[in-house]
Amino acid sequence: MAAKLGTLLLLAPATPAQAGLLTPLLSLLRPQLELRITSACQQWASGGEKSLEERMGPPCRALAGPTSRCLVEETERSGRGLGVVSELLAGRFGDDSEVVVKRCAGRLLGLPPESFLDVPIRDLARRFKAAAPAPAP
Repeated sequence: MAAKLGTLLLLAPATPAQAGLLTPLLSLLRPQLELRITSACQQWASGGEKSLEERMGPPCRALAGPTSRCLVEETERSGRGLGVVSELLAGRFGDDSEVVVKRCAGRLLGLPPESFLDVPIRDLARRFKAAAPAPAP
């Protein structure tokens, strides 16, 4: 089913009117996205310590909701919906997804969405990783 949907999306010409049609599809993907965000947050914040990872569940879930909403909204606002959906269906993180993530990073930090567009995503990841809390002894 996903392969058929992906083929249809890739063959369909992108028009501004169609871009808004992806919102329901992206909204359907939000629960899975929230689970992945929660898991990544727990792993990052706990530094691999299992008991801390469990305790980080509630705050990470609280962060996952607004983050997933931002990703869906910025996918639509950026006009990159078809690209993001095709990347998701292909199981890869590509240029369109990168733009959306950078726009959300800016928004979630209270900055203009374009703030990080010229910063390589690896540099952002490295910077946030360096700011990660050290695991408790």
